Amino acid sequence: MSAAIAVSHPVLAQDRSPWSVRSALGAPEPLKVSGSFRTRYEAIDGQVRPGFEPESDLVSLRTTLFAEYDFGAVRLGGELYDSRAFGAGALTPVSTGEVNTTELVQAYVAVDLDEPFGPGTRATVQAGRFMLNLGSRRLVAADDYRNTTNGYTGLRADLSLPSGIRTTLVYTMPQTRLPDDLPSLRDNGGRVDRATEDVVLWGGVVSKADVFAGATVEASYFRFDERDAPGRPTRDRALDTVSVRLIRDPRPGAVDYEVEVIRQTGSVSAGPGPAAARLDVSAGFVHAEAGVSLDSAWSPRLSAEFDYASGDDGDPAFGRFDTLFGMRRAELAPSGLYNAVGRANILTPGLRIEGSPNARVDLFLAGRLLWLASDADSFSTTGVRDAAGRSGDFAGRQIDGRVRWWIMPAALRLELAGVWLSKADFLKAAPNAPRTGDSRYLSLNLTALF
Repeated sequence: MSAAIAVSHPVLAQDRSPWSVRSALGAPEPLKVSGSFRTRYEAIDGQVRPGFEPESDLVSLRTTLFAEYDFGAVRLGGELYDSRAFGAGALTPVSTGEVNTTELVQAYVAVDLDEPFGPGTRATVQAGRFMLNLGSRRLVAADDYRNTTNGYTGLRADLSLPSGIRTTLVYTMPQTRLPDDLPSLRDNGGRVDRATEDVVLWGGVVSKADVFAGATVEASYFRFDERDAPGRPTRDRALDTVSVRLIRDPRPGAVDYEVEVIRQTGSVSAGPGPAAARLDVSAGFVHAEAGVSLDSAWSPRLSAEFDYASGDDGDPAFGRFDTLFGMRRAELAPSGLYNAVGRANILTPGLRIEGSPNARVDLFLAGRLLWLASDADSFSTTGVRDAAGRSGDFAGRQIDGRVRWWIMPAALRLELAGVWLSKADFLKAAPNAPRTGDSRYLSLNLTALF
């Protein structure tokens, strides 16, 4: 399913090879070592976002190295990420989403408890630095498509009960990726990421499996607070985000579905300045999809999807939905040089077909119609805006596709992805819309895993 249910293992944020260095070197069984190296070439023609060059291409490299030692009830683990980008021009969109060099994104101790609350119960408590994939991953995720990842410093507790109830609670300080100034990013400069009490995320997810007809019910709550730090003005977001989700996973010959409704309240400053007015927040998000998996050789799945994320319409309450640390690639569009369609000020129905011709190849093709939820706010994550609301609310049509091929199973994978955005009235007529024609994005990735 495009957004699989996951209260994930604390240390797993991407595909891992089923074998590891320990078997090749004869290391002790408790030691797990794995890693990856990804080379990406991406190019865009007809940039959607204002302020950047119409055509760009970029080479990105990402290296990861993960190790964990299991003492029995206690595990010690760590993971190093090195993310770099090359070939950026003066107006190429490069950010901390592409560059974050030699960063220890995970360094934790985890304690596994068997039957802490009676037979059939299991619990894990984790402390230190770690990555998170929680619930639908629309609010808290480690997006594997992006060249960098999200890291958190704090505490995590997982509990599973024999009744099928699973709970995850977190109290964390999300790490600010550094450096974040353009000259340093273009030079692949290095600085240790920062985690302080100026930025705090806490909350949790609870789910119950097989509530009816094989469906899982899930609820989550997250509180996010940020405040200004020396040299780092912010919008002083103080957000309460509540989600309810119902999901039935795909099965051959059966209908599956997912519905998630998110309500967001709190307050935010109108701007980063110290004298900016304080605004109440009233925002929301809805995702709904239904699909059917055919029992045939390719295992095709056909689905209809709908996503709505509120925008700000100028009312006294601030209405633009904030996806916090959520992923986008799994269901909306790639990040990288494209990075135009995310969970903000958007109304989009779509159709998707996905399948796997054999054990080494998987693919999908998706088409979407794109509207603005509010015609006075900027469209999704493009930055294109008509504050007067006179440019209409239809942004365009998007076709998004991907093919992945395991050249060597579990060891070497090739991925080809592409997006075509046919711009409609809003992206042509808005005052700051780039006059660049339709957008075409291509990404070629080669990933080695060990």
